[in-house]
Amino acid sequence: MQKIMEKKIAAGLSITSNAVIIVLKFIAGCISGSISIISEAIHSLSDFFASILTFFAVMKSSEPADKGHPFGHGRYEDMSGFIEGGLIVAAAIFIIYESLKKIIFGYSMETESILGIVVMAISVAANFLVSSYLFYVAKKTDSVSLYADGEHLRTDILTSLGILIGLIVIKITGIHILDPIIAIIFALIILKTGFSISKNTLNNLLDGSLPENELKKIEDIISATENVRGYKDLRARRSGPDRKIEITLIFPENMLLIDCHNICDEIEDKIKSELQNCTISIHAEPVCAACSDSHNIPSPLE
Repeated sequence: MQKIMEKKIAAGLSITSNAVIIVLKFIAGCISGSISIISEAIHSLSDFFASILTFFAVMKSSEPADKGHPFGHGRYEDMSGFIEGGLIVAAAIFIIYESLKKIIFGYSMETESILGIVVMAISVAANFLVSSYLFYVAKKTDSVSLYADGEHLRTDILTSLGILIGLIVIKITGIHILDPIIAIIFALIILKTGFSISKNTLNNLLDGSLPENELKKIEDIISATENVRGYKDLRARRSGPDRKIEITLIFPENMLLIDCHNICDEIEDKIKSELQNCTISIHAEPVCAACSDSHNIPSPLE
């Protein structure tokens, strides 16, 4: 319950912060006449909508399993993360488009750059603090959507920083073309982040396997447990903050049921301690001398 509350507070903070920053950017852009700041305000709108989407995903994913969703609502976080990745990509493309227009058709300096510099500096500082908190809560609660929202805000830091640097350099040197060039460089970095988020969350939505390093941890736990002859049918996927793991363990045919049960519990506890937020289903099978070769299955990672 405490983790759910922390996730809701983090998502709510992101919404509030984005709303304030958008208003400041639009005001600064209109007063200064800065096209780049107005473009950045439009970019921040995507952060705002992403924050609302994250809040919705956190609310839905925290609901318990029901008749219509017997495996829970964790996929709402994956869906949120995938959409946010798309918004990041769209924002990067928009920035590149606007920057190329300035390079091709010419760029005129803002009438009042000091106001723009101050507002962009405030934006960088505020987004740094909020995104750091989002990453902290995302790591603590294993939240996919909060992590994606943190990455989204981090892209806003980069774009705001790019515009801030551009405004300062232009103020000092008078070389106006530096502004769109710096913006393109940061946009390419943002583009890579957006594709990465979309790729990872799409893998979860399509029931892709857990990362190899997590599968290796499961394998090591099983291998280090006494009286387990092997395993097969290891299937592990992610749904939002939760990991769904299914394993078939091979035991000696003369082992008591209670002993098999205790070993299964021991392995479950170790996996949950190592990976967090796991739902584990273990099926036990006996092995006999005549069929040991077929049941002592080697690791699928080998």
